[in-house]
Amino acid sequence: MEGVILFLVIAVVLVVVVAIIAALLFGGLRTSLMFTVHSREAVIVERFGKFRRVAHAGLNFKAPFVDSITKPISLRVQQLEVNIESKTKDNVFVTVPVAVQYVIKEEQVVDAYYKLSNPEAQIRSYVFDTVRSALSGLELDAAFESKDDIAHSVEQTLSTRMQEFGFNIINTLVQDISPDSRVRDSMNSINAAQRDRVAAQSLAEADKIKRVTQAEAEAESKRLQGEGVAAQRKAIALGIAEQYEMLRKVGIENSAEQLLLMTQYFDTMQDVARNGRSNVLYLPSNPGAVGSMGDEIRTAMLQAQAAHQADRDADTADAQHRQRVSAQELRDQEEARAQQARSEAEQRAREAQKQAQAQTPTQSAEGFLGENLPPWAHPGSANQG
Repeated sequence: MEGVILFLVIAVVLVVVVAIIAALLFGGLRTSLMFTVHSREAVIVERFGKFRRVAHAGLNFKAPFVDSITKPISLRVQQLEVNIESKTKDNVFVTVPVAVQYVIKEEQVVDAYYKLSNPEAQIRSYVFDTVRSALSGLELDAAFESKDDIAHSVEQTLSTRMQEFGFNIINTLVQDISPDSRVRDSMNSINAAQRDRVAAQSLAEADKIKRVTQAEAEAESKRLQGEGVAAQRKAIALGIAEQYEMLRKVGIENSAEQLLLMTQYFDTMQDVARNGRSNVLYLPSNPGAVGSMGDEIRTAMLQAQAAHQADRDADTADAQHRQRVSAQELRDQEEARAQQARSEAEQRAREAQKQAQAQTPTQSAEGFLGENLPPWAHPGSANQG
């Protein structure tokens, strides 16, 4: 009996121990005794509200009913989105979305948890203050160009202020600067107008180049066409001369001109009938009329030649007349110069005569003789000797 009682006592003790262990492992006592921390997280253990220690990743234990733990504190890189509405220097309201990337290091978990009551709100305040200060001194166009400078200023300010609170600012990004929709439409209109002006200038320049090139091409075409017409006329003249010479050699000398005129006439008629736009061509009805037409053509050519010869004779006569007039003018000028020289000589002679009459006769005689007599013939020369 004693053995049975002992066995029952041992069994009861084992059941109680197993119940206690089960209660610790699967009941509320377990949560107050042990807890788990995930990777890249940290938990602060407090005892009666006082900081006890920092629990890192893994299974951790704490005193039940005495110690308490905080919410997990993330040690990953976090991003805070801040949308700021501000006004630029030229009184344009813009919306600036700013992304702040920050991280809490393991050795700064205590500062990050205890020093700031609301870290995100305080980060937003610093971002608002920095961005608005930067935009107030910039115009809209300058603000678009200074996005990187604004981001660098925000990052530098936050890094300096938040470092002491356990927050490390990794990067600050100014994602965009968005003005009001009406302002954007106005800017697009201005840009479109500027592009239209540049396009118009380019089109005008292209049209100018096209017109200049076309004018040069037309000028070159006309020059070449003139040279071609001149060469054609020269070839026609040489051909007529050769035909006339051939007809003269075969004995057709008297009627050679008429024959050539008739040949040219019929060639012209063929060309008109072949290339002309008219469907009707009037021709003489009998050979006599054709002959009279040849006489008229020959007469017209002779008259033109006579007129040309008359013009040449008139030009020659005009040149001879100008030469005669020039020779007459030269003779008149020579006579005028000779007459002027004679007048000047007569005037000098009259002046000399007046001076001679003004002197005394004795002085004139002595002067005249003294100039011609030798020294020994002068009065008083013997006494002097």
